[in-house]
Order: sequence, then structure tokens, then C-alpha cells
Amino acid sequence: MIVAGFGFRGAATVDSLRSALERAAQGQVPDCLAAPDDKCTAESLQQLSRQLGVSICPVTADDLIAQATLTRSAPSQAARKTGSVCEAAALAAAGPEAVLCGPRAVSEDRLATCCLAMGKEK
Repeated sequence: MIVAGFGFRGAATVDSLRSALERAAQGQVPDCLAAPDDKCTAESLQQLSRQLGVSICPVTADDLIAQATLTRSAPSQAARKTGSVCEAAALAAAGPEAVLCGPRAVSEDRLATCCLAMGKEK
């Protein structure tokens, strides 16, 4: 299972999310999208989910904090108590023993980040 985790600002559009995904995925196709649970109703994420035909996996604040991320972003740490929201969301949603597929990517407009994680099939 490949999970695309996202971190994004309120102003992020579906194009912002798609840009971050394309940069992170390098041709891989995610089985689902993941984001902090309070961001899962954002129209941009909902629209991307519909376009890709995949579900959205909400990730709780506690699950975000529990993940060891490669990136150490001060703004992410201040806002969500994790070094990278997208990395933590991807890892949490992909399940135990999940690994990141590569580094996080930032959208062209800098409003969204995305990282893919691979986990065991659910």
C-alpha cells in the first residue's frame, strides 16, 4: 500500500496538492491520501481524492506526533508538534513498519507538501 501524505495551508488549491504529489510520487500511484483529520474536509483534498479515485485517511494529532520524520521543519513543529506533517501523515496512515518512499516535496506555489510512504497491505 502506498500512501500520499499531505500538509497544506488553507489557501492550497487542488493544483497545489497535485503539484506536490507529482513532485513526490515520481510516477508512483498512491492507494490513498492522508492528512491531519482536521484538514480532511478541505475542498482541495476532497477534489484530488475524487480525481484520483482514492480515499482519504484522516490522521489524528496523536498519530502525527508519534511518527519519526526525516524533516525537521520549525513551522511544522510549532503548529503540529511534528517535524513534517506530510511525512507523519503518510507514515501513520501506511501503518506499522511503514517506510518513506523518498523525501517530501513542496508544491510549486509552496502551499502544500507531500510525501509517500509504503506500508503492508491493509
